[in-house]
Amino acid sequence: MERIANAVRPRLARAAQAAEPRVARLTRTLRPRAVSLPPRRPRATRTWQYTAGAATAGLALAAGVVTAAGPWDANGQRTAERDRAASLQRAGGTDHGRAGTTRTAPRPAPSAGPVLVGLDGPAAAFGTLKAAPGERALSDVLRPLLDASALGATRTASVIDLTTGRRLYDVAGDKALTPASTTKIATAVAALSALGPDHRFTTRTALEPDTGELVLVGGGDPTLTARRNTGGWAGLRELAADTAKALRKRGVHKVTLSYDTTLYSGPSLHPIGVNENLAPVTALTADEGRTDGSGKGPAPRVADPAKDAATKFEGFLEDAGITTTPPGPSKATTRAQTLATVSSPPLSDIVERMLTNSDNDIAEALARQTALTSGEPGSFDGGAEAISARLTKLGLPMAGASFHDGSGLDRDDRLTPDLLTALLATAGDPARPGLRPVLTGLPVAGFTGTLADRYTDSAAGVVRAKTGTLTGVNTLAGTVVDADGRLLAFAFMASGTTDPLAAEAALDRTATALAACGCS
Repeated sequence: MERIANAVRPRLARAAQAAEPRVARLTRTLRPRAVSLPPRRPRATRTWQYTAGAATAGLALAAGVVTAAGPWDANGQRTAERDRAASLQRAGGTDHGRAGTTRTAPRPAPSAGPVLVGLDGPAAAFGTLKAAPGERALSDVLRPLLDASALGATRTASVIDLTTGRRLYDVAGDKALTPASTTKIATAVAALSALGPDHRFTTRTALEPDTGELVLVGGGDPTLTARRNTGGWAGLRELAADTAKALRKRGVHKVTLSYDTTLYSGPSLHPIGVNENLAPVTALTADEGRTDGSGKGPAPRVADPAKDAATKFEGFLEDAGITTTPPGPSKATTRAQTLATVSSPPLSDIVERMLTNSDNDIAEALARQTALTSGEPGSFDGGAEAISARLTKLGLPMAGASFHDGSGLDRDDRLTPDLLTALLATAGDPARPGLRPVLTGLPVAGFTGTLADRYTDSAAGVVRAKTGTLTGVNTLAGTVVDADGRLLAFAFMASGTTDPLAAEAALDRTATALAACGCS
């Protein structure tokens, strides 16, 4: 890794040096300014202009910012993005390196340059900006793309300028449709608002006095792992080793093992039923109950994640020399003495992982944690109520919105494009830095998460967006830097689609055109 870094560093330095003039120009462009219409100038939106303009300017800015941010992640994600960026002469991506499980561990270096530049502009009331005479209207560019038959019978859209707060484009932006996984943007904002970006989830063991009962207490950490290589997430093996050490100090070598999942309440099974996209939701789980060794995406799940985690914990204790009984459900009393704990990385990291990978298990856990912090039950209903209440408190446009879960798997969820773009604008509000992981966690076109295999020949690195897909539903919401260097938030929602791949392609073309246009 060191040799590779040394070899690539001169190239990165040259890229950063070359990017400086563009950075200066784009920074001046994105500074807070009075809303004014640009002078009339000829424009022809062509693919080569997009490649030479938006991709060069916007991505050169990203290259400079990310290069300055460093260092590269130990797990190689930034290295992979860097190598590909060097080969393509462009850069982009979000640092999803783990901050470790201690409060003193270094925080991830910032990335997402174009997303963060220019967000110190004053908030403004939303209002549609019309094109000047002779200027190409954004509606002329987007309307035919959104009218594509692949997008089904109903499509809605909203585009706003995040620097000025102006609405640039609107198609039934106040109409609520099924959002699918773009719901996770709302869940992320609500959870960060309720808990704060530095919050950590703790799993612990507690010994009941005089009974010899050891209780594994679930703290609702959806990222707890039983794998030997934890990747920086909280490890069940570490918890077992520390627990065994604490027991031996007390002269205890045999325990009755129990596990406590009472932090959450209500049904654990989502209304969709048994599904490879989501395990039963419980306060104690390891590796999201996956049975195939995967870390993201659909996978077969165990029927009882809590029992599965406790059984694995039993094996780790046995390996450490502690004899146990087979684990069973219980509840730790207030008299139980905590022996050992492991804590997750900060919530900011967890939110980024949820958004990048569209992780349903994390989303449902964050909904429940938001509920508990808000005084609601830790259930599907409690999570839905808490998310809605948190967003209402933030002053967001909630008309027509309806939440039934945190992941967007429930087809009864309803969001509007206006709400989605307002959520993104709120996440970029300089007065709310704790919400920034909502932007930095968005998948990066052609690089990360659910957009890694999309935009490979168009707006790679420029579009950063959360995807949403259910049968008959396709949505996309995120940010772009357009050809004029403006940072825009957009939300495109389609209902009644019949070909998901064709619908995805249609949405990608629309987002690419938005980045290329620089229209009024």
